[in-house]
Amino acid sequence: MTSERRQEPEERSGTVWQRFAVEYAFPVCFTRDLFATDNPLLRDTLARPEPDGRHRFVVFVDGGVLEALPDLATRIAAYADAHAGTLQLLGEPVTMPGGEAIKSELHFIEQMQGVLVERHVDRHSYVVGIGGGALLDAVGLVAATSHRGIRHVRVPTTVLSQNDSGVGVKNGVNLFGQKNYVGTFAPPFAVLNDHDFITALPARDKIAGMAEAVKVALIRDGEFFDWLERHADDLAAFDETAMRYMIERCAELHMHQIGRGGDPFESGSARPLDYGHWSAHRLETLTRYHLRHGEAVAIGVALDARYSVASGLLEAGADERVCRLLERLGFRLWHPALAMRDADGAHELMRGLVDFREHLGGELTITLLEGLGQGVEVHEMDAALVVRCIEWLARRAGTAADATVATATDTSVGGTRR
Repeated sequence: MTSERRQEPEERSGTVWQRFAVEYAFPVCFTRDLFATDNPLLRDTLARPEPDGRHRFVVFVDGGVLEALPDLATRIAAYADAHAGTLQLLGEPVTMPGGEAIKSELHFIEQMQGVLVERHVDRHSYVVGIGGGALLDAVGLVAATSHRGIRHVRVPTTVLSQNDSGVGVKNGVNLFGQKNYVGTFAPPFAVLNDHDFITALPARDKIAGMAEAVKVALIRDGEFFDWLERHADDLAAFDETAMRYMIERCAELHMHQIGRGGDPFESGSARPLDYGHWSAHRLETLTRYHLRHGEAVAIGVALDARYSVASGLLEAGADERVCRLLERLGFRLWHPALAMRDADGAHELMRGLVDFREHLGGELTITLLEGLGQGVEVHEMDAALVVRCIEWLARRAGTAADATVATATDTSVGGTRR
């Protein structure tokens, strides 16, 4: 037998690279009446990895969903009983606050993690979140950080969560006044969309979710933008056929970017799917989330469409076309927060560019438009020009709001954080 001489530490040199690739796939399903006992989708989804055996799951439900559908918890329990050979519901569904409330305090994260401990949820069990995007963000964070990762099934109940956030790979909650400061990149195990939840939504929430469809059409699919224009009246009336197509096509475009865009976990500086979001996130904060996310995105989309025209990237008149579509869908493109100033007289909205850059680090990268359906990345925004675009929105809205700002020596915002 031979043995290799062991090197002393000072004799060792070089670097050993550890490399591996992990393929990940998850289904995004569209159905009706998910918890009908004769609908096998949920049962088959949870049984997918191990067809034999009994699959344990815990459910967190958005309180707003339960208000609209008070029999939902009973239906979930009945579904589990009907498939008792395959499923085991671990206790009653747990009601959690919806909207930004659940993302505003880490207390709710700890509360949900406590439920998982009490009910002995392990890595082969499932955490099912039923609700809007905010609840899914929070439940996803709980699932990703408990036992270093528990299978998470999303059941989005809003237009916004079915056509955008529900199919993404991000989870998070707000902290230190910054949106999604605490979070993870962790893909779900599955996404199960039930159109019946959409029919139960208040009109305001139906409208809010359409902003993401306009956004993704503007940066990725001009034909879809044309379709949105042709069917704007149907969408404004919540026609079921139009709503379903809008949601599914929007989800497809988001999935294509995440899966094939080359940077699903945002390791670079670009965030192409966040067109219009640098100002939208700031508006949400300034209004203490009285503006829905989609409502803020609609304003941000309009603002950046105008900036694209004003900076010479986009043809004249295209900004009006974008605004008219958003208004036909039911959005208002002005909010007093756009004109808010800080103690030094500077526009509060401009802080959004700093926050946007700091969230990823490195060079500021903003997606603008060079065509209706074609996004382009820029690395600098002229602050004075942004203010003129705010003034343009104010004039369109017929408001006398003061949207002026003192001229600065350097009016650009961009570059690398130092």
